[in-house]
Amino acid sequence: MIVKTACELCAWSCGMDVEVEKGRITRVKGMKEHPLNFGRLCPKGSVAPDYIYSRERITYPMVKEGNKLKKVDWDYAMELVTENLKEVREENPKYFATIIGMPILLGGSSTVGFIRRFMDVYGTPNCFSPESMCYRHQIIGYILTIGKFNVAEVDNANCIIVWAHNPHASKPPLAWRIEKAKERGAKLIVIDPRKTKVAKIADIHAAVRPGSDIYLALGLMKVIIEEELYDKEFVSNYCVGFEELKNHVAKYSLEEIAEKTWVDVETIIEIARTFATTKPACIVQGVNALDQVPTGVQNSRSVAILHALTGNIDVKGGFVRAARVHTRNLRLVEMLNDVPLGIKEHPLFYQVWETHLGEGQGMYLYDAVLEGKPYPIKSIFVAGSNPALTWPNSNKVVEMLKKVEFLAVMDMFMTETAKYADVFLPAASFLERYELVDYYSVIFGIPYMMLRKKVIEPLGEAKSDVEFWLELAKKMGFKNYFPWKNVEEVLNYVLEPTGYSFEDLNEKYPSGVWTGEVKYEEYKKRGFKTPSKKVEIYSETLKNLGYDPIPTPKEPSESPYSEKVKEYPLILTTGARDVYYTHSQMRNVEKMRKILPEAYVEINPKTAEKFGVKDGDKVIVRTERGSIIVRAKVTEDIAPGVINIPHGWSEGNVNVLTSNKPGDPISGCPELKALLARKE
Repeated sequence: MIVKTACELCAWSCGMDVEVEKGRITRVKGMKEHPLNFGRLCPKGSVAPDYIYSRERITYPMVKEGNKLKKVDWDYAMELVTENLKEVREENPKYFATIIGMPILLGGSSTVGFIRRFMDVYGTPNCFSPESMCYRHQIIGYILTIGKFNVAEVDNANCIIVWAHNPHASKPPLAWRIEKAKERGAKLIVIDPRKTKVAKIADIHAAVRPGSDIYLALGLMKVIIEEELYDKEFVSNYCVGFEELKNHVAKYSLEEIAEKTWVDVETIIEIARTFATTKPACIVQGVNALDQVPTGVQNSRSVAILHALTGNIDVKGGFVRAARVHTRNLRLVEMLNDVPLGIKEHPLFYQVWETHLGEGQGMYLYDAVLEGKPYPIKSIFVAGSNPALTWPNSNKVVEMLKKVEFLAVMDMFMTETAKYADVFLPAASFLERYELVDYYSVIFGIPYMMLRKKVIEPLGEAKSDVEFWLELAKKMGFKNYFPWKNVEEVLNYVLEPTGYSFEDLNEKYPSGVWTGEVKYEEYKKRGFKTPSKKVEIYSETLKNLGYDPIPTPKEPSESPYSEKVKEYPLILTTGARDVYYTHSQMRNVEKMRKILPEAYVEINPKTAEKFGVKDGDKVIVRTERGSIIVRAKVTEDIAPGVINIPHGWSEGNVNVLTSNKPGDPISGCPELKALLARKE
């Protein structure tokens, strides 16, 4: 039997055909008719059975007795969780927080919305996710500028800038599309301190200094404006703040920008001219690399502004928005009487005009647990996340996990985080539960949705997340707000506005359904959903909140132009993806571990020679926060003076070196892409 479903081993949900025999998965392959991946799978997708049937998987509840976790039945585990939540709620509901990880976020309306509904009814706003560190900041930047969240339509572009993105490692379906565009003649420009796979096929590669991207963006704007390469009609009719931007970029010389960015003047001019004169054109922004610096939101605003200046918004092959799937929202935000942690400091992280983003800034959770500031968090539920490895400042995360009065973790494996749990709950894998995949339009501009299927029954006593939270809600006395009997009923409720039912997506349309079209020239019909109804190059909203109204350079807090560089002469960038792993996941799959067995530090041969490092050496890398030991990978594929260490490893955990201090004043995003380090 072949079951058509969507992968969930990274963020993109490629279509997958799963072969099942006698209730066991025997083979997986890409779904040929799926509009995202057209039959291809990345290495992670191809080893899905190994992941699900891993010998390290835990499929029964456990409770801490002394210093050890021991197997218990579900009733007892649920009783402990329920008792704790009732006790905390009686004192103050906002003392309870959840940390939701990537697998849950990918559940679309049906999973993350369900958990957040529980939080709303419970009365706590304190829900946190990886978006404290990535992606959310782009959403804020785009909405502030054009009133919506657009994506680059590379399929129809004649010029593509890939900026701070390594799609072959982190977003394969996009990489495949870029390769096709290049083959048909599209011009390809890559801006990245690393010579990634996509950079090696580019017409232009600019090895920009980490943390200086906003200088480069202003340099491109300067050339486009001063050489009058901008779309005069679009700018005149649909933008506000152009004159302010023109005066702003005039302050910076190209020579100064070249010095700050390490990109020579000629290359800056060539990129600007190519992007402005090759129509249509688009910029593919990385998932988080432009976020994790002090100008994170402003970097995203710069991307939107460059599209606007060149008239590449809402045009085929430009920066576009696809029709959204109009599902029923499960949230009950009106039941809350407070905002989450970090929102008083960063209000736009929670809401931009009418767009409610709805969670807290996780960098403020640490001190709430450790110091009770601004109030204590006494109970944490971690759903499909591993903050001990994937959140910055790991040592402080571990302190937090040890100190919190009650910690429950729902996962498939005994992660570094789960080791500190009072209660461990076994989670069903993505092939053992139903979910609605309704975000293709948001992420890829593909107006499409499908049902992630329950291909096999959960192993052992594992439960789907929605099933667990539905049961917990009833035990908490929230039945009036959770009237559904099972996941299928929840999905039917969510799907009702679409005209499709759970049964439709499960049986009639197992490969998925189209839900609309790409909204070309949308602005001509409705303007832009900003206060001015135009593209806001100059943002009054930001000005009124005390932020820069126009993208303005700020050096990283650990700048190579500071005195600190004498002690820490290397620029460290972290979090780069490897195609074999997603964050800390998949390292228990032997096939993957054989290919990439350990953490490493990428270093240029010139830098390696300067510091006496040879390829394969084990080296100590130190920042102000601490030190780790990693294997050196000497390569020409990284700029001199820069080192790169991926995250997610328990040995050689780069987040020992990072800080959770909010770096971007607008969003609170920490600085993870331009820290200073040294080799010891």
